Amino acid sequence: AQVLEPGLYWYCPLFTRIDPMDVREHATSVKGQEVLSRDGVTLKVSLAVRFKVADPALARNSVADYAGTMYLELQTALRHAIGGKDMDEVLATRNDMGQAILDSCRDTVAAFGVELISVELKDIMFPGGLKELYAKEVQARKEGLAALERARGETAALRHLANAAKMLEGNPGLMNLRILQALDSSSGNTVVLDMGGGKGPATPKPKQKGE
Repeated sequence: AQVLEPGLYWYCPLFTRIDPMDVREHATSVKGQEVLSRDGVTLKVSLAVRFKVADPALARNSVADYAGTMYLELQTALRHAIGGKDMDEVLATRNDMGQAILDSCRDTVAAFGVELISVELKDIMFPGGLKELYAKEVQARKEGLAALERARGETAALRHLANAAKMLEGNPGLMNLRILQALDSSSGNTVVLDMGGGKGPATPKPKQKGE
């Protein structure tokens, strides 16, 4: 077999067969495979694959169907990758698992003229009941984190209040300044400050009607 480069050729149809082959990059999916994880959970996993024919002569002559053979190799590698991990481990490493499958299949498919460009986990589906339990677990974890964040915020607010109380205890005049600051930002208030010689901060007294 001979690989013809682009161009015009004369040939005899009686003695020559020409098989066109697309050497552009292709994208395909390995449909959902039901795979049993190490802890006995059945997961349905699919792959997204990008590849191209690197050696047309090898791809045509070494195997009967290079695309089907590559598909089978990816299925087998996926089963080995999932079967060697627990469900939680699969979820934790799902972003790296595609690269692991690519590394395990790259040399095998290169032997029949195909170059794997990328392999990624496309979907992971759980059995119905397990999916609901996992969703509840995720929700409980998020609610716990939200409660922890609220508790941190309340603790910080109490700490600020305690610091403010200490400052007022040592500087009573700060209370009057704070009251005046608050009144300045509002409207329609009339106050009388008792600046007599009493101890402690002056207390603002709202002015009654007719005064």
